Amino acid sequence: MKAVRIQEINGSLAVVDLPLPQPGPDQVRIAVEACGVCHTDHNIVRGDFGDGPFPLTPGHEVAGRIDALGEGVQGWAVGDRVAVGWFGGSCGHCLACREGDAINCTNGQVPGVAYPGGYAEALVVPLSALARIPDGLTAAEAAPMGCAGVTVFNALRRTAARPGDLVAILGLGGLGHLGVQFAQKMGFDTVAIARGGEKEALAKELGASHYIDSTVSNVAEELQALGGAQVVLATVTQPSAMTAAFDGLRARGELVVVGASPEKIEVSPYQLISGQKKIQGHASGTSREVEETLRFAALSGVRAMTEQAPLAEAPAAFDKMLAGDARFRMVLTTTSN
Repeated sequence: MKAVRIQEINGSLAVVDLPLPQPGPDQVRIAVEACGVCHTDHNIVRGDFGDGPFPLTPGHEVAGRIDALGEGVQGWAVGDRVAVGWFGGSCGHCLACREGDAINCTNGQVPGVAYPGGYAEALVVPLSALARIPDGLTAAEAAPMGCAGVTVFNALRRTAARPGDLVAILGLGGLGHLGVQFAQKMGFDTVAIARGGEKEALAKELGASHYIDSTVSNVAEELQALGGAQVVLATVTQPSAMTAAFDGLRARGELVVVGASPEKIEVSPYQLISGQKKIQGHASGTSREVEETLRFAALSGVRAMTEQAPLAEAPAAFDKMLAGDARFRMVLTTTSN
């Protein structure tokens, strides 16, 4: 099969021929139809997860069809349409798993780290990683939901916000453009916050009722003028932007962080105590939650805006993602989707 191979930390992407993998017990092989190119793939390639996975094949936003079953597989059949996201399997026996919190499994598997990922014509995954793709979504539409989609969908529905509440989406990129759509479809009074007035039309098209240009406005003051946000969902990777938005929360409001960064958010104890506000991080979601995200997207019309490229052009697609030139999610395809 054709697959991307990266030999070492910060190595270049190369499309090579590799043996077709065979599924073991309680595993299936997926014929990949589409795979999203996520910025976290870059974190893996640059060595943030160590050198253990190398040589590696990235990719954790996978959509395709099961084409081979391992021994003992039940409940799945060849031909089933499936997605695999950041959650690539759990051990089932650690404390988190036993408490029903598999996303925080201490032995959790990530495609592209624990085993070869989806920048390939096929990959083998454990049964616990599988999510069914509903009718109405193409593979290219389904793939980004396995990481970007489930991250913002899960984050929003786990907050205290209820329909009609003011909810702000900080950032209008790969995560944020989905966050705006999900927030609007969940019935929130949705605010989009981004840099530049030229993004306002897109924000309104995606479902935002309000737009704040952070380059010319005080974000916190603008949010307070709207009554204060019950939730600010931070999809950007700049903690300084999160800091600037924090005082836009209403009493008992929540800053929910999904944009990953090693830098610090600067918030004083006084800011937290006044109004009893919260800051919390949110991880991605389990395979079941990916399935729920896909179903909600199919029912509501939420779709990732994607640029598609054939697997053979993976290096160029990866570079385009890194440069921030993708609008909004690069998706590698092996078939017409």
